[in-house]
Amino acid sequence: MKTSIIKRIARAAIIVQACVMVTSCKDYLNIDNYFDDEFNIDSVFTNARYMEAYMWGAAAMFPDESNTIRYGYTPGPMATDEAFNGLTGAGSSNVYYGMDFATGNISPDFYGAKGSKENAPYGNLDQWGNYYKIIRKCNSILKNLDKPKDLTSTDRLRLEAYTRFIRAYAYYNILVDYGPAILLGDEVVGTNETLEYYDRPRATYDETMDYTCEEFEKAAKLLPREIGLLEFGRPTKGAAFALIARLRLIHASPLFNGGPVATSYFGNWKRSTDGVNYVSQQYDEKRWAVAAAAAKRVMDQGMYRLYTVPANDGTPNLPGGVSSDPNFYNIYPAGANGIDAFRSYSDMFSGEAVPSVNPEVIWGRNTKYLVDFISKGSMPPSLGGWGRFCVTQKVVDAYLMDDGRTKEEAASDGYYSEQGFTSQPKNFSGYPLNSGVYNMYANREMRFYASIGFNEAVWQALSSTTLSNYTAKYYYQSPDGRGGVSATSPNYPITGYVIKKFNHAYDAFSGSGARHVSKSYPIIRYAEILLSYAEALNNLTGSHMVELGGEQYTVSRSTDEIKKAFNQVRYRAGLPGLSSSQLSSAATVQKQVERERMVEFLWENRRFYDVRRWGMYEETEREPIRGMNPDGVTKEAYYQRTIPGTSSFLTRTVDRKLIWMPISRAEKRRLPSLDQNPGYN
Repeated sequence: MKTSIIKRIARAAIIVQACVMVTSCKDYLNIDNYFDDEFNIDSVFTNARYMEAYMWGAAAMFPDESNTIRYGYTPGPMATDEAFNGLTGAGSSNVYYGMDFATGNISPDFYGAKGSKENAPYGNLDQWGNYYKIIRKCNSILKNLDKPKDLTSTDRLRLEAYTRFIRAYAYYNILVDYGPAILLGDEVVGTNETLEYYDRPRATYDETMDYTCEEFEKAAKLLPREIGLLEFGRPTKGAAFALIARLRLIHASPLFNGGPVATSYFGNWKRSTDGVNYVSQQYDEKRWAVAAAAAKRVMDQGMYRLYTVPANDGTPNLPGGVSSDPNFYNIYPAGANGIDAFRSYSDMFSGEAVPSVNPEVIWGRNTKYLVDFISKGSMPPSLGGWGRFCVTQKVVDAYLMDDGRTKEEAASDGYYSEQGFTSQPKNFSGYPLNSGVYNMYANREMRFYASIGFNEAVWQALSSTTLSNYTAKYYYQSPDGRGGVSATSPNYPITGYVIKKFNHAYDAFSGSGARHVSKSYPIIRYAEILLSYAEALNNLTGSHMVELGGEQYTVSRSTDEIKKAFNQVRYRAGLPGLSSSQLSSAATVQKQVERERMVEFLWENRRFYDVRRWGMYEETEREPIRGMNPDGVTKEAYYQRTIPGTSSFLTRTVDRKLIWMPISRAEKRRLPSLDQNPGYN
């Protein structure tokens, strides 16, 4: 018996030691089940190392934030107008759950029977219960922080900081995907109580928002400003501040801030226990001021900046003749000169930039998912990929020309054309562009080439000595097109475009020597803070003084401040900033912000939440999904804007209930006072 106990303790110590060596809080082993099975749970709190391991075990219960496509836990890009794929199965036959948002196959019954989650449709999407398990573990830790006798005061504060952040992050996920939460505070919910004990109503949206932000504030006071290189993935003070900024922007936005949009969606949605509106019906401009102050606080940390790569001999010159922005030709960050815009953007996602020292990544994580699924899902079948993770024509049309004009503006003098093909090859910033490419893809901004795989684009695959510098052809019955010798249904780009953003020039799946560059996923990065600050300021009509974390901020709509923040993102992309005429109109600036966020954060899981908070969800989803013609054999036939005739395109559903995910019917049965999200039965 004694030997058995010693072995168990030794085993736990080995696990804990392994945890200490891991670089990310999300990568820590989840040893909670071991504690449950091998020890009385009270044993967790008798030892500092056990308690810390238990805490990281709670953190490990969060899904990988990069899992936005295959078996994803979040709706992701395929639930929006920025992505599509040809795998059309619904329910248990579909592994891309975002598509089921687009086709309306979401209901409170989609979670399946208890105990069979892995085999049930949408099983990974149902995270409501999982988040409350995390919250309960965090509450247990906070309740027992004084128990370990070997826990120093410094370590106690450190564990409290991480635990509060983990708990706040659980509420954050509930808030953005489900809406109002059941707030438990510090209560450790019992496990053997009557049904009446567990039955409690949801808080309002405002109450959930304020509580979550307050918890992030408390965590931020204790979290470190910086972490070591080997601790990449652990949250910092800046991560807490940045998530507050994201939440406060959502809170200020039309869907949740009174006015016609909030009334249209939530005017009749009231708590059944007392008749209180779940979402406030009173507009409050000061929320925009709070959002601006929250973003400004991150900026004032002085720790973050946009990632850039200095220009070299391979960097293309900026286009001439730009007069809309007098600062355009200045040296970055005062202008767009002196940096390589292509690499400054692409290196963040391809794996070229080291994430742990990237000043733009406020919080991120290392992940294999970007290689195993996103990269493979987009790479041409001839190179061992699936070739089906598509972007839409709407995305392609959103990219500006390299001189900052829209395609419509540039069409007037022929700089943009949907007729004919290029006559000369190009090679800029290490990116090869063939001659004979459709003119639609010529003269576009650098983020286009860094993000989009189009017909006759080159996939360098430089680690493969036999398949490198491969030109993908998506014409009908071409190797990588519909009916092609390499592509089998549905392994072809149904829109004619795939996401190339997360591919490195050396990435290859087949051929001699094929390898991949490791990648990380930016959960939140500094570009978002800059654009959030500009958007929040732009929505102010007066001056406001707000308090945030004990600090006072006075904010108002300043065109200089808007320009300074917004233009940094544009300059890094090699584009001119906002013009004086654009800055004079709040409505115009808002449209520019909307376009910029769509392009800058393509496939980073922001579009789903943005169009909803702006009150644009129904408008954007009602636009037909378009692409090139996958049945076109010749160039002339292929390069035609088409609504592909598949069931997934033709049955695309717009339903305002899809603002949030539903709470499972099984959960509702257990808690009678738990109101369902609006629109779901």
